[in-house]
Amino acid sequence: MNASTDLDTLADFFDRYGVALTSGDLPAIAGCYALPGLVVADTYSFSFTTPAAVALSFVGAAPDYQNRELVAAHARIEDVQPVSALLTMVAVEWEFLDSRGQSVPGERYRYLLRTSDDGPRICTVVRTG
Repeated sequence: MNASTDLDTLADFFDRYGVALTSGDLPAIAGCYALPGLVVADTYSFSFTTPAAVALSFVGAAPDYQNRELVAAHARIEDVQPVSALLTMVAVEWEFLDSRGQSVPGERYRYLLRTSDDGPRICTVVRTG
């Protein structure tokens, strides 16, 4: 097994993750994470060690997407860097689509992914802008 640097594999993974985010599918979101996992931003960091903790950390996201009428998310992969045999750093800019079909600018993140038998999983998320 090698770190996932194949753009099709990464695009499929982020497509699934984006659908889970915008639909509020907490079990699917949790399934995208390797455990333990870490989220890092300018003013906070938190970790989680169980799928339930991952799901709990995203409980507020679904209502936010609904309030903003975001119905779809697309991850534009900006950069892929192999880190080790099983780790890959991926820079992503999220682009959203609202219920009127309008593009909504998203945010940028770096994801440290670990390749497993089930495909890539997020180990660490860093909000970059």
